[in-house]
Amino acid sequence: MGIKTYVNGKLYPKEEASVSAYDHGFLYGDGVFEGIRIYSGRIFKFEEHIDRFFESLKVTMIDLGMDRQTLMDEIVKVCQVNEHYDRAYIRLVASRGEGDLGINPRKCTHGATLVIITDLLQLYPEEAYKKGLEVIVCQTRKIRHDMLNCRIKSCNYLSNIFGVIEVEYARQLAEAGGGMGPIEGIMLTHDGYVSECTADNVFLIKNGELVTPPEYLGILAGITRQTIMDLATEAGYVVKEDIFTPFDLYTADEVFLCGTGAEMIPVIKIGPYTIGDGTPGPITSKLLNLFRDYANSHGYPIRPDLVEAEAGKKAVTAK
Repeated sequence: MGIKTYVNGKLYPKEEASVSAYDHGFLYGDGVFEGIRIYSGRIFKFEEHIDRFFESLKVTMIDLGMDRQTLMDEIVKVCQVNEHYDRAYIRLVASRGEGDLGINPRKCTHGATLVIITDLLQLYPEEAYKKGLEVIVCQTRKIRHDMLNCRIKSCNYLSNIFGVIEVEYARQLAEAGGGMGPIEGIMLTHDGYVSECTADNVFLIKNGELVTPPEYLGILAGITRQTIMDLATEAGYVVKEDIFTPFDLYTADEVFLCGTGAEMIPVIKIGPYTIGDGTPGPITSKLLNLFRDYANSHGYPIRPDLVEAEAGKKAVTAK
């Protein structure tokens, strides 16, 4: 059985799933999305992701026409139909729906479009998680947060895509010379501070302390980012949110990236600068193990045996 994709209440083979050519998500990027991970039969941080999705919907004034629990139930059904229970990825996309060729949201009178995709995903090669990856600092700057609030997970990712184009060009040049080249790009604010990567949050480690850019710089308040901050604090590390420049990255003891798609991955080189001794650092390696242990043991159960076990626990508690 092939993978099924949910579009507005119906399941289609992934090759046949489609939306209208007049959908404003397609025409103008007028929509929001969310990415969620599945580990060991559980949806990781399910409630937090759904909360963020509904926050994006509220701020963009897109009416999904369904409540939070109904959406969660629909997502679980798609996961179960596709039997995606481990190392899988859920992509939610909601657009304002079908309208005319103008940009006026009021002309979208057919209701929102909702797409639920589940599939296997490994954003980076497994070797990169063990040996670390190379990144660059992009020339494309992050959109100013006073122009567009980056806490909205908007479907318009054009500035990030420009950053990815830079990464791909740099990698092609490196590969032509026999090197590996970068896989990700770090984006700066308009005034030169480190914000985030094209698809990940970024941390540096200096003298045993973790530092990550603050939310007021216009970064996405990453759920994986917060999880790692919590795990690091519990493990006894000092975690700070503070501004810093590329210089601070180049001279850091360790650097790593994190995100729902990327999970957590060490950085060993930024442009021409080797980070530390050029191998994943001890704190990054420890936190990666802590994160994977946590992710594989916490979450919203969806695999049938876990659902049954959870129901049994609730029945006992009710007595």
